[in-house]
Amino acid sequence: MSSSPLQNVVSQAGSVILGKEHQIRLAVTCLLARGHLLIEDLPGVGKTTLSHVLARLLGLKFQRIQFTSDMLPADIIGVSVYDRESASFKFHPGPVFSQLILADEVNRATPKTQSALLEAMEEHQVTAEGETRPLPEPFFVIATQNPSHQVGTFPLPESQLDRFLMRLELGYPDRDAERALLRGMDRRDMVTALPPALAPGQLMELQTKVKDVHASVALIDYIQALIEHTRRSPDYIHGLSPRAAIALLHSSRAWALLDGRESVVPEDVQAVLPGVAGHRLRPAHDNSRKSSAEVAAELIRAVPIP
Repeated sequence: MSSSPLQNVVSQAGSVILGKEHQIRLAVTCLLARGHLLIEDLPGVGKTTLSHVLARLLGLKFQRIQFTSDMLPADIIGVSVYDRESASFKFHPGPVFSQLILADEVNRATPKTQSALLEAMEEHQVTAEGETRPLPEPFFVIATQNPSHQVGTFPLPESQLDRFLMRLELGYPDRDAERALLRGMDRRDMVTALPPALAPGQLMELQTKVKDVHASVALIDYIQALIEHTRRSPDYIHGLSPRAAIALLHSSRAWALLDGRESVVPEDVQAVLPGVAGHRLRPAHDNSRKSSAEVAAELIRAVPIP
């Protein structure tokens, strides 16, 4: 099972987004698993650039939607306009009719506008003017959001957070990576110069291979043990749902495929656990400000591998 095209995507993305190979691998894994990605961090750390890079390398039709407090659902889905020549209304598709959508600063829009993404993300279709219209395949949403303590933000409700397969945090670059950024080319010029790393249709072929990656009975036991621990432990307000369990298994398979392996090992589950579980698990203590990685690390320590 060859992984060279995917490894090429990771290495080329790493030449633009410096010092963040693990986060890039998680992002590629998320899209490979047909999931939507939420990137939450401070402005200016490369959230938007990573989205542009992935669209270029994966050869996907790309649209960026800048969310603002006055945005309406029609600005995302589209609107019908009266055509005098045909004496009828003609639907003008909105930016959601693309293969990769960057929903930039999604938590700056009102909940009503945020909810306009829900049907598109879940069903890969939208309903407008009483008619259901399919979205192109493949279809991904990469949403970015600023920390909720910043002025002018509307926190995403838990039901919408659950629509994202993974949530990532990029963080500040280390000293060497930041120095390379300061001395190197402009990142926008580098993104423009990137050639596609996958041929048209190749991504969808790779996605179909994800489900063929073998997961043993013992591996399923390990995933169930992790899920059941979150439901029994008093450390969490509520445990992980069956949807989260499926997301964890599917992401683990995609991570293994990215490594060129035909079966999942427990280390694959542990690698994707922070991205899959971090935004779904809420610590029971209100004063807890643990990161996704810290929450996942505690869960991994608490549950032994069968």
